[in-house]
Order: sequence, then structure tokens, then C-alpha cells
Amino acid sequence: MAQVSLKGIEKVYGNGFKAVHGVDLEIREGEFMVFVGPSGCAKSTLLRMVAGLESISGGELRIGGTVVNNLAPKQRGIAMVFQNYALYPHMKVYDNLAFGLKLAGTPKAEVDARVRDAAKLLEMEHLLDRYPKQLSGGQAQRVAVGRAIVKKPGVFLFDEPLSNLDAKLRANMRVRLTELHRTLREQGRASTAIYVTHDQVEAMTMGERICVLKEGTIQQVDVPTALYDRPANAFVAGFIGSPEMNIREARLVSTDTGAAIALGSETLLRLPAGHAQKLAPWRDRALRLGLRPEHIVADLDAPGLAGQPDLVTVDGTLRFVEHMGSEVYVHFDLGDVPFTCRASAERLGGVHLKQRGDRHRFGLQMGHSHAFEPEGEGRNLLL
Repeated sequence: MAQVSLKGIEKVYGNGFKAVHGVDLEIREGEFMVFVGPSGCAKSTLLRMVAGLESISGGELRIGGTVVNNLAPKQRGIAMVFQNYALYPHMKVYDNLAFGLKLAGTPKAEVDARVRDAAKLLEMEHLLDRYPKQLSGGQAQRVAVGRAIVKKPGVFLFDEPLSNLDAKLRANMRVRLTELHRTLREQGRASTAIYVTHDQVEAMTMGERICVLKEGTIQQVDVPTALYDRPANAFVAGFIGSPEMNIREARLVSTDTGAAIALGSETLLRLPAGHAQKLAPWRDRALRLGLRPEHIVADLDAPGLAGQPDLVTVDGTLRFVEHMGSEVYVHFDLGDVPFTCRASAERLGGVHLKQRGDRHRFGLQMGHSHAFEPEGEGRNLLL
């Protein structure tokens, strides 16, 4: 396994477009790091720079302590799994797994041992005599991962490897890849893994740490729970979480009972004392309020709500309800400002029996609220 260190990494194309802006990142030995962000954020470009498939315009890249800026991909101790699998159609699965090792002059007995070990690890021993055209999407992806495993690299690189699979297969392969990384570590064969995805669900469920990117710059690097609970800015807060956080333009004002958030033209939301103290410099200034859908309560009779000091109750106007099985997403307006509530199907407080345009009383857990600067990415003012 190997540590991957990026210091001041830049990418500038021939036409002058700067895709990566001085990225600094330390990826620890043996960890599973996920690069996530919207299309065009340069996550795949960064991965390809680590792989040696894209030149580095500035900065220093080290793998295992060695500067690799000018080293060929085969000299970097990496193995890459691509989005399109890139299997040789005329070769059986066994030969696809063995091909790179044979090219490297690996002894025949070792090639066979490595191939069969990888096939066992990925539960695909029964596929070794098949051709790629005889495989399902999930099976082909396992072969692509197995081809990387047999190389015993210091660093695994995954470039959106599950995006071509259907939802069920994608969920299954998420579990397989995560378990594979942990199994290799338990066997003393740990490798550092860098995984690129635009899917924040994949990022949150797979990554030991996550690097959130926007337009070639790092917005935040942290463990999944910290990204979710303590987003550094409004961009991270809105990108991580499903359904996404409610982030709305607001203003901090003073009332007879203390500081409050003025929302739209007719809604005042009282702030807990701790929030009010931290936001004191923003009194009478614009900001952005953030509140996750699960911190809006549709059933005010739910156990544990009574006496919550940070619960603010408000009347909302229903727009529509999405039934998701065990959960329900309730879309409503506070005055002229839209919000989404995520509620348990058992705790709806009768909202599912109402019609579009009906009024319903909601509870906002303001102790879980966030406040962001009003412009740009929007720094979290409560951190």
C-alpha cells in the first residue's frame, strides 16, 4: 500500500483553460478515498493525473514517497478500473485476468495462483472459461476489478466503475467493493483506493473519507458523518444528502424574544441561544438558512417532541407528497418559500390525507439548522 500526496496540483490545457486549481490533499496509506462532485468538477481529471494518463501542469504528486510527475503509468504501482470495463472480447475471463501479468513476464505458476486467488475473492471461479460477451454487467465489472487485484498494486483507482449498471446491480457492487477493500486489509494486503463518482450516495456509503470538489477546487475533505453534519459551506451542504438540504435566502433579525431568522415576507423562525450568539455579527444582515428535510417534523404529536426548546412550529401550505415506501417527502411552502420535509411513513400527522393547497402545521428543529454566507460557496457561519 502507499500514501498519495498532492501538493499544489494544477492542470492547464493548451487553450488556457485551468481545470484544476492548486489541489493539496494527503490520501493515507490503505484508506478508501472518494472524489465526488458534479459533472465538470475535475474529479476524473485528478484521478487521471494520479494514474499518469493526464499530464500535470504544476505542483508535485507523490505515491509512496516517490515523486511520480514524470513517471509512466506502469512505473507508478497503480491499477485502474474504468467505467467501460475495457475487457478483451476475444479472450476468456481467465486470460483477461492473466494478460497483464504475462506481459510483465510473471512465472506461469504465479500467474495461475494470482488469477485463481482473485477469482475466489470475487466469487467468480465459475466464470473463468467464459468470454466477455457471455457476462452480465455486474460480472464484467468484477472481472475488471479482478484484473486490477492480480497486479497487487499499491493504489487502486476507480473511475465511476458502477455508472453503467442498473440501480440494483449498482447497490450490490457498492457492497462488494467496500467489503473487498476491507477483506484485503484484514488479509494484510491493503491497498490505497481512490474512487471517483458523481453519486453522493455511493460516496457516503463507500468512502472512509470523502473529497468534495467543485470547479477544480476542494470544498471539504472529511469522514461522511462530518460532511453531513458539519458541512463547510452551502455547496457541500446542498450536494451531500438526499433529498438535499433546504437552503434558502434569509435575514438575521432581532425580536422581543431574541434573534430570529426572517424568511420570505412573512415567516420568523426563533433561533436557539447558541446559534444566536455565534451569529451575533450577522445581526440585520442577509444570510442563507440551511435545514435538512429530516429536521422538519410533520407529526407534532411524535414521542420526544414535547418540550424541545429549539422546536419552532409554523403553518405551511401543501404542494405535493412523494411516497417512497418507508419514508415520505412532503413538499410545502412557508409563505412564499418552498421547503421539503422527510418523514417516516408512520409519523405523518395526517398530512397524507390532505390536498394540495391545504394548511398543515410543521415543526422546525432549529437546533439542527445551519447558516451560510449569502454569496459564493457560502461558508458555514456556525462552525
